[in-house]
Amino acid sequence: MVKKFFISIIFFASFSLQLFAQNISAKASTDKSDYLVGDYINYTIQVDYDKGLKVFPPFIKDSLKSVSIIQKENPVEKEQNGKVTATYKYILSGYDSTGVTIPPIAVLYQTSDDTTIHYALTNSVNFVVRTVKINPQGDIRDVKDPIRIPLDWRWILFWVLLALLIAGVIYYFYRRYQKKKLSMQPVRKVVKLPIHTIALNALHELEEQKLWQKGMIKEYHSTITDIIRRYFEERFNMPALELPTSEAVELLRQRKGSELILDTTYKFLSNADLVKFAKFTPLSSVNEEMMKQAYEIVNKTIPVLVEENSNGSSNENIEVSNVQ
Repeated sequence: MVKKFFISIIFFASFSLQLFAQNISAKASTDKSDYLVGDYINYTIQVDYDKGLKVFPPFIKDSLKSVSIIQKENPVEKEQNGKVTATYKYILSGYDSTGVTIPPIAVLYQTSDDTTIHYALTNSVNFVVRTVKINPQGDIRDVKDPIRIPLDWRWILFWVLLALLIAGVIYYFYRRYQKKKLSMQPVRKVVKLPIHTIALNALHELEEQKLWQKGMIKEYHSTITDIIRRYFEERFNMPALELPTSEAVELLRQRKGSELILDTTYKFLSNADLVKFAKFTPLSSVNEEMMKQAYEIVNKTIPVLVEENSNGSSNENIEVSNVQ
């Protein structure tokens, strides 16, 4: 009788364990069974259990002997028909050529009405880590070829547009700075000297050079007549440099304001022609008189401000000056 009782207890306990064991199962696997040194080894533990169980993530670090953990991914859980499937993924790597065995990993859990810690074991996993075959006669090269990342034209276009935008902003502020800088600079007014001032300054400079006193008589007469002819071109709007003396005087006669200098101009230009074309050597007094005549021609034809009459017409007054 006692023997039957113990047999019943053992049978009941065995049946309870089998029934309880059906509530959870754990399975381990790798993506391959053969790896090269340095390869990524994808190690996965999949746990299937009833919804009412509380399952703890497996701890595998102390069970690894010849490989190292490179990365641990977040677990993924899926529930269907009261069953939960939890997947735990790890990336491992081995650096020695050897056969590797990952022993069964304990997955701890609790039932909903019990605080006792139970566990379910995974299967063991075996794989091999090999070194690369080396050809002593071959070239030195990497264990694996470099990974080529394909070009993403959208990213390239984005960076090109961004660079153009930055360049445009920089150019805008640079132009703005330049305009502001120019606006702060004082405006320099170019003062144009009156034509009579230019002529008088040229005559004074020629007088200071003392050309005829140095024997450069032809150069002296050529320079002084050029000064006066250029003055006529600006003052009376006539091609004085291109005309002979007779035509220049005749054209000058037709210009308003030239009445006071016609005789002086004829004598002045005629004396210069004698020196330049007839190889005439004038006296010192003639050279001095040429300078006086040049000053007189300019001073007697200095234009003054235009005064407007009541009828709307304007008169140009000529200022006579004895400045020499």
